[in-house]
Amino acid sequence: MAPPPPKAELDAAFSELYKAHLRDVYSYAYYRVGNHHDAEDLTEQTFLQAYRHFERAQQESQGRPLRPWLIRIAHNLAANYYRDRSRRPQTNIDDAGALSTPHTTEGLVQDRDDLARILRGVQQLPDDRREALIMRFALDMDNREIARALGRSDGATKVLIHRAIRQLEDIVAADANGGRPD
Repeated sequence: MAPPPPKAELDAAFSELYKAHLRDVYSYAYYRVGNHHDAEDLTEQTFLQAYRHFERAQQESQGRPLRPWLIRIAHNLAANYYRDRSRRPQTNIDDAGALSTPHTTEGLVQDRDDLARILRGVQQLPDDRREALIMRFALDMDNREIARALGRSDGATKVLIHRAIRQLEDIVAADANGGRPD
């Protein structure tokens, strides 16, 4: 068995991991909790926990990317957040910053309405389907990474994403028709 790498080497490798995946972990956290403050806290907690277990994760990954492992940590911490959130005040996702790209008023209103319907629909999905869509579309993770992050097979993940998209389409269509399905 090889001796463990020196602490400076581990710290440098972790620093690279942090720089490479900070945006993804924060984005995932933000889509899960819906406000910047809690997303920042969740991101910080994710990397603190990752740092504690980094050496073992490196050894066990056998050269595979560690992004799914980080997202899995964030996923577990977000689940804890949701268990505890009844004790915390929440910020509405509508309080996110304004769009910086100019649009026509009509287009902006339509886009905002569509986005609001989609976000409401995503919140109505079961947790596993919501998680899979966030990872796929917000983080641009491929099915294999999502499978690793969720602890599922590639095939089960593909089916999960397909069903999540179909269910979201149905929810958004019903919302657009005043609660009536097409």
